[in-house]
Amino acid sequence: MSDVEQRLAQLEELGLTRRLRLISGPQGPTVLLDGSPVLLLCSNNYLGLADHPQVRAAAAEAAMRWGVGAGASRLVSGTMTIHRRLEEQLAAFERSPSCLLFGSGYLANIGVITALAGSGDVVFSDELNHASIIDGCRLSRAEIVVYRHRDVEHLEWTMARHRSRRDAAIRRLIVTDAVFSMDGDIAPLVEIVELADACDARLVVDEAHATGTLGPEGRGAIAHFGLEGEVDVIVGTLGKALGSYGAYVCAERELTRYLLNASRPFIFSTAPSPPAVAGALAALELLQRRPHRVERLQANARALRRALAEEGFAVAEHDMHIVPLIVGDARDAMRMCEEAISRGVFAQAIRPPTVAEGSSRLRLATMASHTASDMRHAASALAEAARALELDPADIGTPAPLFEHAVGEPDAEAEEPAIRVIDARAGAGGLFDYEREDAPLGAPGETAPFDLERETSIAHAA
Repeated sequence: MSDVEQRLAQLEELGLTRRLRLISGPQGPTVLLDGSPVLLLCSNNYLGLADHPQVRAAAAEAAMRWGVGAGASRLVSGTMTIHRRLEEQLAAFERSPSCLLFGSGYLANIGVITALAGSGDVVFSDELNHASIIDGCRLSRAEIVVYRHRDVEHLEWTMARHRSRRDAAIRRLIVTDAVFSMDGDIAPLVEIVELADACDARLVVDEAHATGTLGPEGRGAIAHFGLEGEVDVIVGTLGKALGSYGAYVCAERELTRYLLNASRPFIFSTAPSPPAVAGALAALELLQRRPHRVERLQANARALRRALAEEGFAVAEHDMHIVPLIVGDARDAMRMCEEAISRGVFAQAIRPPTVAEGSSRLRLATMASHTASDMRHAASALAEAARALELDPADIGTPAPLFEHAVGEPDAEAEEPAIRVIDARAGAGGLFDYEREDAPLGAPGETAPFDLERETSIAHAA
């Protein structure tokens, strides 16, 4: 048996294997999954724009006018009028001076972080940040400090320790998701903005799951908190609420000009395809003309949460569109996913290493194109699926409310807050490998399998 076969066998034993599921047709509220009709409850097509007739028509027209592909990187011959038009519209949408398109959100986060931090610098990252942020931190070769999820007091404590370094050349970067993709909670951006300003740190906020879902006119968490103009770098995606593919970065003109010259993923990647760009532009125009889609999305989220609570799940009423049902065991989560599919509801099971050990879940995502009856049907099917497996819905639900930490210095008598500091230059593994103490496979120190999405524990610095 080869090493790859052994690794696959270990994944199978742990209930962590993945497979591709075939969707027929567009990403609508109902799809054909492996040939059977199901209610789609795990798509990021939050506003239902991926299959909107105007978005489709714009993409088709762009293919006829500009071709399917851009043919080159942005800095060679790949920048077309359609790219410039979307950048201008996105900058206006974000109330930002300038915008730069990237090929994907993953490339955008890697490109921003590696351009703004390097060897000798310090990056402060929320422990539940997306994989693209984590990998950008590693590739930067900066010192990485992981602070507890949404814990501003812990972040302040870690920054105070690093502020003792008086070298003015050291750059400090705070990076956080606006809405966290697996739990659906929101970063405390008001406090983080204040802290970044006080500590002379640059702040990067990834609005991937907030654009089109929060704030006035769906302009995201930054607008929701009234912080326009106070965040140094905004990273957004075209591939979720805007229904297309690609990403963008909004910032001051000087900074986007710097990224144009220093961001390797931007410099060395083919420009986004004209049909995808035109589709995103049409979706953005629809969002601005019809912001009621955001209200409909939030209403569906409330309807789903209410229906789940009525079925006995431990879910609080809220209007966040991401609803995790934490089952715990990876095998139970997969079994519940399959049971739900057999009842006509597709809610994908999310397992380690995407989430922490013991927190496997079904990640539910509502769309504006769903109906209230869809939400009731989904809740009923999920409850039936749980009970068929002899799982109690009361033991399945969203994370417990987060403790709001008091403002001020940590108690001197208390144990020091734990910090994880990662030296991206150390270790024998590749830059994308994270050597975990709790790695589920292989010997201690062996890299985690394939698709680590986020750090899963907090360890004291060495």
